[in-house]
Amino acid sequence: MKSFKKIAVIGKYPSIEESINLREQLNILISHLKKKNFDIVLESKTQQQFKFDNLPSMTLKEINKNVDLAIVVGGDGTMLGVARMIFDSGIPLVGINQGRFGFLADLNIDSMISHVDLILQGDFVEDQRMLLQTSIIRDDKNIYDSFALNDVVVKSGIRLIELEIYINNAFVHRQRSDGVIVSTPTGATAYALSAGGPILHPKLNAMSIVPINPHTLSNRPIAVDGESLIEIKIIHLDEAYVNIDGQIKFPLDLRDIIKVKKSNQSISILHPKDYCYFEMLRNKLNWG
Repeated sequence: MKSFKKIAVIGKYPSIEESINLREQLNILISHLKKKNFDIVLESKTQQQFKFDNLPSMTLKEINKNVDLAIVVGGDGTMLGVARMIFDSGIPLVGINQGRFGFLADLNIDSMISHVDLILQGDFVEDQRMLLQTSIIRDDKNIYDSFALNDVVVKSGIRLIELEIYINNAFVHRQRSDGVIVSTPTGATAYALSAGGPILHPKLNAMSIVPINPHTLSNRPIAVDGESLIEIKIIHLDEAYVNIDGQIKFPLDLRDIIKVKKSNQSISILHPKDYCYFEMLRNKLNWG
């Protein structure tokens, strides 16, 4: 069983309207953890924002090497940003949903103390989530690398772009569209779902390739093996970019090839023992 002694607490960076409420939630959590004699550190930007007395702070880079568990109070966007910064350490994440949806940050703020206690006592299930590794090749040189927990999106800026897609060096098709989404199972309930892609269970070793508003209606989403190498070649564009998890934007050139594959690393998310993926889907997607 995993033993947690040093815990990092990370908050979202809220608007002025949200900040008072978030401070109260963080204070409840931190006070409870201190009473339980855990060694607590605050993420540095969270400390700058809220200035909790007598608590040490660390950057995400420092947290990456020095804690046993990270508790994230925010929403899925906060979880995505944290996950990309600490994935190579193997530190598990617990997400407390302060936002509206919460596919990743799945603990409810109202029951956070009871659920956090169960997890800290070892009463949890560990959920390993796939990451995507993305490289952009220009003139045979690797000019950009990044990792994504949700998705890698190639998207037009002004008009349709024209793309060719290859899987394991085999030509799949050429499409004119607003772009294409390469998604992990985690990201299957994010942008890919709104673009008509399939829901992939998180335990599947698979990726989905979802066209965005294709010019030809026969261009449909494809689910492929998680060990596949996906290459996207730019054939025509006026303006386009790669978007990583909806948070990082990199401009593209006509010479670019975007390579996407499964990363060797993964993200560990801890849930209470009674967590059920399908119950979560019913609640979040308002299924009957």
